[in-house]
Amino acid sequence: MAEELSLRERKKIQTRRTLWRTAAELFLERGYDQVSVAEVALAAEVSKMTVFNYMSSKEDLVLGPMREHIGDAARAVRDRRPGESVVAAFRRDYMAALNAYDASVGMSDHPYVLQIHRLIQETPVLLVRAHEYVRQAQMLLAEELAASVEGPDVELAPVVAAQLMSVRYVVHEHNHRRLFAGESAEEILPGAVALAERAFNLVEQGLGDFGTLPAGAGSAHAAGAGAE
Repeated sequence: MAEELSLRERKKIQTRRTLWRTAAELFLERGYDQVSVAEVALAAEVSKMTVFNYMSSKEDLVLGPMREHIGDAARAVRDRRPGESVVAAFRRDYMAALNAYDASVGMSDHPYVLQIHRLIQETPVLLVRAHEYVRQAQMLLAEELAASVEGPDVELAPVVAAQLMSVRYVVHEHNHRRLFAGESAEEILPGAVALAERAFNLVEQGLGDFGTLPAGAGSAHAAGAGAE
């Protein structure tokens, strides 16, 4: 960071991390629904009020780190270089995170990170909140895009945001499927990079003739369907 954090800020960060770590240990051991906020507070040696001073909800005891990344996409676009397109800026930022094995793009194979991701997937209330954070990230990106263009392009900002965030989401899920299959982050990185590059090329160049059937394929398919 450009400026050294004050002692107060450092203590706040440490307390937040302690709460996340303590809650995660309890949730992974006993299950999310079987642990109360009061029990997390007791284990972390703070009051229940202190927990809610740092977390807006019980869900944030798990999803707090994810929440901190909600503005990443919008920031990447806002901070783009002179002459750099929106897609190029988003792509550059995302690929850097991918190559850094960042957990925010599904590239961490640390057992703890994978355990937390599985907990989210297996806990409906956490999964709903995680999807809400993805939606918020897309909305922030759309707002940033709308603020950076003029005329009719403003109306396309939500479309562009949806396309860019879809690349992020699909590659993220692709990474986790392979990680949960037992592959290491190092093993899946080349495939993840290749998939992301192809996806960004598609967004940048437009769908064009993607998926166009060869001449005659449509009629042949129809004939085959009619014969069933």
